Amino acid sequence: MTAPRLAALVFDVDGTLADTEHAHLAAFNQAFAQAGLPWQWDLAGYTRLLEVAGGRERIRHYWQTVAPAFGGLDATALEAVIARLHAAKSAAYEAAVARGEVRLRPGVLSLIHEARQAGLALAIATTTSTGNIEALLGAAIGSRWREIFPVVEDAATAPRKKPDPQAYQQAVARLGLPAARCLAIEDSANGLRAARAAGLPVLVTPNEFTRHHEFGGAWRVLADLADTPLASLVAAFEEVPA
Repeated sequence: MTAPRLAALVFDVDGTLADTEHAHLAAFNQAFAQAGLPWQWDLAGYTRLLEVAGGRERIRHYWQTVAPAFGGLDATALEAVIARLHAAKSAAYEAAVARGEVRLRPGVLSLIHEARQAGLALAIATTTSTGNIEALLGAAIGSRWREIFPVVEDAATAPRKKPDPQAYQQAVARLGLPAARCLAIEDSANGLRAARAAGLPVLVTPNEFTRHHEFGGAWRVLADLADTPLASLVAAFEEVPA
């Protein structure tokens, strides 16, 4: 019997592994308040800001486009403030995860377990920080989560953010597999574009922040992974053009 074509699952993190964005939004606002900034991002505004990949990039974009005159800082001082804000935001987010305020999306954990049992490789390709990943997966899976995901490409290792394909290109290279045998699991148009540019088929599971995105070119679009056993993915994947 020949081996199934599906050899690896490559997960995005924020919005894909878990519904994280409400916690991220609250953490941004907490960081702004702690810094004495008169900023309060609302749900609609934050949804628009999610088109900008990366937390620091989001703060910079907001500062430069929405409040460009605020503070009168030069470029060096601005970047220093952004770094401090993002560090405070990350600490607030990680505290929220530790309090149990962020959970994996339906079906994610069971699919991970099935994939391990079936001998599939597992990897992560994300624009989020190493600390955010460690907080989320440490709480959801346990301290040995890196044994489950030995390949992790994140903001530290792949600084070119999605829709740039860098994170996926590096993940596939480390897996040592053809991109066509690796299934990316994403939630956003930027993630879809990044994975497709790296040659991976993409399963999209949108969330409330990304349902309005266009997902042309996706292999499948599902509400979530709750009713998606690995066997059904393996069988359907055989139909993907080689």
